[in-house]
Amino acid sequence: MADGTGRPAAPYFADVAGGPAAAHWIAAADGVRLRAVHWPGPVSSAAPRGTVLILTGRTEYAEKYGRVAADLAARGYGCVTLDWRGQGLSERAHDDALRGHVDSFSEYQSDLDALIAHARALRLPEPYHMLAHSMGGCIGLRALMRDVAFARACFTAPMWGVLMRPTLRVAAWGLSSASRLVGLSHLPSPGRAATLEDAAEAAEANMLTRDPESFDWVRRQVAAHPELGLAAPSLHWVHEALRETRALARLPSPDIPCLTMLGDEEWVVDSARVHDRMRRWPGATFEIVEGGRHELLIEDAATRGARLDRIAAHFD
Repeated sequence: MADGTGRPAAPYFADVAGGPAAAHWIAAADGVRLRAVHWPGPVSSAAPRGTVLILTGRTEYAEKYGRVAADLAARGYGCVTLDWRGQGLSERAHDDALRGHVDSFSEYQSDLDALIAHARALRLPEPYHMLAHSMGGCIGLRALMRDVAFARACFTAPMWGVLMRPTLRVAAWGLSSASRLVGLSHLPSPGRAATLEDAAEAAEANMLTRDPESFDWVRRQVAAHPELGLAAPSLHWVHEALRETRALARLPSPDIPCLTMLGDEEWVVDSARVHDRMRRWPGATFEIVEGGRHELLIEDAATRGARLDRIAAHFD
C-alpha cells in the first residue's frame, strides 16, 4: 500500500529500532527492490540543518541506526538510509538468503543513486551529507570519486581495504578467482559464519563495541526479526571487494571536506589502507579514537553522543 508519498510502504521494525521512521520500497535502475528508511529531522521550530545519508556496512540494516538517527535529529539533522541489495529487507541476490552476494560492487552505486533520487522525491532538506560505515565507506568513497553531490562526508572505520594477513590475501585472491572459473563463486567464504547461529556464536567475543548493552541490543534485533540477518559473504563477494578496494586505492582523493574516524582497536577493516588514504586527502581530518573498536557509533549514549557531536560539528 502506498502512503502520502505515492511510494509503496515497506516494513520497519520500530519495536527494536529505538525510534519511529517511514519506510518505502524503491527500485534501483536494474529493477532490484530496495528498502529505504527515512527518519525525520527536529520537531522543534528550528530550521533543519540538512539530511544525513547513512551508508551502512555489510550485514547491516536500517533498524541498527535508529539510535544514531534519533541523536542526529536532536542535533538538527534528518536521516535517510537503505538496505543494500542482498541484505536487510532489500531483495536478496542469492538463492541462499543468508549468503552475502553481489554480482559487482558497481551495483551498490546504482542502489545509492536510487536512495538519492528517493531523498529528492521526498524533498528532504538539503544540503546532503554522507555518514558511511565500513562497507558503506567503500561505496561512499567511490560515489565521491564519481562526483555524486554531497556537501560533506564522514567515514567511520571505512572498508578501504579488507583486513587479511599477507599470505591469506594471496590465498583469497587465488581462491576467489579460481571459484569463478569453475562455477563455484556462489559458495560461502571459508572461515566466515554460514548461518545466523554461527554468526551469533562468533559474536560472543564482541570485538565490535565496548558497550555490552548496545551489542546485545543489536543481537536482539536479529533475534526478534531473523529476516534482517545475514551470514557469510560468497567467494564472489570477496573477489569483488578485493577488486574494488584495490581500484580505489590507486585513485586520488576527491575534493570534498572529509572527517574520518578510526578506532585504535580496529580489527575488521585494513587500518593501513585508511591511514594511506588520509595521508593523501588534502584538507581532510583524520581522528584516531582511543579505545575505539569497529562500531564507533554502537556504543553507550554518552560515548555515541560525543562522537556524533564531533560529526555534527563537521557537517555544520
